[in-house]
Amino acid sequence: METDKHSNKEMNQSVKKAKSNSRWDTVKRWIPSIIILPIAAYWVVNRGEFGLLDNADLVIHEAGHFFFSFFGKFIYTLGGTLMQIILPSVIASFFFRNNYRTGVQFALLWLGQNLINISVYAADARARQLPLLGGNKVYHDWHYLLGETGLLQYDHIVGYTILGIAIVIFAVAVLMPLLIHD
Repeated sequence: METDKHSNKEMNQSVKKAKSNSRWDTVKRWIPSIIILPIAAYWVVNRGEFGLLDNADLVIHEAGHFFFSFFGKFIYTLGGTLMQIILPSVIASFFFRNNYRTGVQFALLWLGQNLINISVYAADARARQLPLLGGNKVYHDWHYLLGETGLLQYDHIVGYTILGIAIVIFAVAVLMPLLIHD
């Protein structure tokens, strides 16, 4: 009997310590989404315009070529794009495993931004109008990749498909408070 009283007392103390879910808590959960939505919309609407974050992404892209250089020309060429996808995905995964929703949201925002850049690069495969690091001495990654796979004539479709994936990633980032509860 005394054990039951002790258990009830502990449970009551535990309930008092637990956070109540007020309206303000609900609003706070959506603040990152409110910040992410206009940024994502801006990047989608202004696809093809490059900013400061794109310079960091370029370094990551080029590092991907280095890290995948040991696996043959096709994977070496794909490596830049792979690294742009892998790095933000690993960061999002880390935050997800640690139940840090805001970190997941911003990592997904970064992944979506990388996918927008990739979509522009892929859609430029035939035209080859984008300036490349290294100038005329280097080849266009997506011209080579789509040429090797027989998909070069579909470069715009590939680019817009990647853009669609970016938009889905942005939507998941914005709706994350519905998926992960703190």
